[in-house]
Parts: sequence; structure tokens; C-alpha cells
Amino acid sequence: MEKKSLSEQTAERLYTMIAVEKRLAPGEKLPNEIDLSQQLGVSRTTLREAIRTLAAQGLLEIQRGKGTYVSAQVGAMNDFGFSKLDRLRGQLQDLFELRQIFEPSAARLACRRATEEEIAAILMQGAAVERCIRAGQDRTEADRQFHAAIVRATHNEFMMRLLPMISQAVSSAIEAGENGDQLAEDTLRDHALLMDFFQKRDAAGAEHAMAIHMHHSINALHLEKK
Repeated sequence: MEKKSLSEQTAERLYTMIAVEKRLAPGEKLPNEIDLSQQLGVSRTTLREAIRTLAAQGLLEIQRGKGTYVSAQVGAMNDFGFSKLDRLRGQLQDLFELRQIFEPSAARLACRRATEEEIAAILMQGAAVERCIRAGQDRTEADRQFHAAIVRATHNEFMMRLLPMISQAVSSAIEAGENGDQLAEDTLRDHALLMDFFQKRDAAGAEHAMAIHMHHSINALHLEKK
């Protein structure tokens, strides 16, 4: 059986505290981040990832500027989506396995075939992703558009038909929230390298940089297949 990440283990511990042990009632505010992370023996980053997971399942509600609360609907819910987590992980593993095979080659072809306008579009979308990350904003759409711009620049009809799956993989990875800080940090570094190679039209460099990016993403999301 695949070992669960620390954030997944923490999410399950929080779930148990709320749904099984009833230590927090519906509508009750969670303890502050410092106290709760110390109580659970994890870092604040791991705690935030666990909270995002539970919020996505509807168990917790994050209210900006106020804190995190147990959902008022907690009593009417069943397993809070935990039965879906393994299925989601399996789907992400398959999607990223596809990306690992497909996207480095797409980057190489795009470098060779892109028009000047398409190179400019790739660089513009890459800059948009960077701005979102540095501003702490949702980068899902910007990231999708960055990878889509690369695929479109291949001028390969069948590669473009794979775009919906690539977009789904990008969205699911970001929305999963697991190791979000590490994923964002890797994205900043990897995209900068990618854009440098695109600007130079270095096809081999772009291919290797995209392969590295896929490797980093798979590691950050714990999606390695045995």
C-alpha cells in the first residue's frame, strides 16, 4: 500500500478529532495555527495543506480574516470525501504519467515550430503564472494557459486534442492543495528555466526543462508509481 503523505495523515487526524471524537462542534472555530500545529506535531505548512484538503471536502470552512471553522453541515455529511481521495490520487498519477511522456516532447516541438507571436504568448503566460504566485493569487487559469500555449505552438493536431486532459491535470494538482508551497516554488524556478530556453529557441533545453518540471511536480504531489 502506498504510504500517505504527512498532510494526508494530518487531514485524517483532524477528521477524527472533529467527526469521531467530537472535540470540535459544527460552527466552532479551530484553534490558532500555531497552537494546532504544535498539538498535532506538524509544521504550519503541513497543517495548512491538511486544512485545504478538508475544506475542499466540505468539512471545514476557511473565512478570510476570521479563521477556519467546522462546517455547520458537518452532522449531515458522511465520510467527507475520504473515499474519493484514493481515486483522485490514481487519476492524478495517470494524468501526470501522461504529462511526463507528452509535455517534454511538446516543449521541444514548440521551440522549433512556434511563430514569433506564439513564443511571445508563451512568455506572456509564463509571466502571468509568476505574478499570481508572487501575489499569493490563484494561478490555476494562468498555469493552464501557459501549458496550452506551448501545446498550441507544436502545430500538431493530435497533441492539441490532448489539451483538455493536460488542463485537467494542471487544475487538479493545484486544487489538491498538497505541498502547495513546494509546488509553487518549483513552478517559479522551472517556468523561469523553460521561458529562458523558449526565448533562445533552444529545443533540447526546453525539452529537458519540461521533463525536470514534470519530475518536480510528481515528487511534490507524491504521485510516483511503483
